[in-house]
Amino acid sequence: MTDAKTTRELVYETNRDVKWICKVLQQMERCDEDFEARLRALEGWRAEKAGEEKRVSTISAGAGGVVGGVVAVIVRVLGGG
Repeated sequence: MTDAKTTRELVYETNRDVKWICKVLQQMERCDEDFEARLRALEGWRAEKAGEEKRVSTISAGAGGVVGGVVAVIVRVLGGG
């Protein structure tokens, strides 16, 4: 008894393997697309968050400057300095 496969059996087996490989590759591509979409969303959220933080720090710096100016005027008016 030999375990040798006929050419026809090898072709069927190879065809089945190729179909399986193609199916798995398509699944992997869908997973990659989902991952990339989540990554882009996270990067967008991060950029938006950085923009908000920059805006808040700019507003804080501006408010600090205004308050400093008001204090300087009050001190000047009251005669100190």
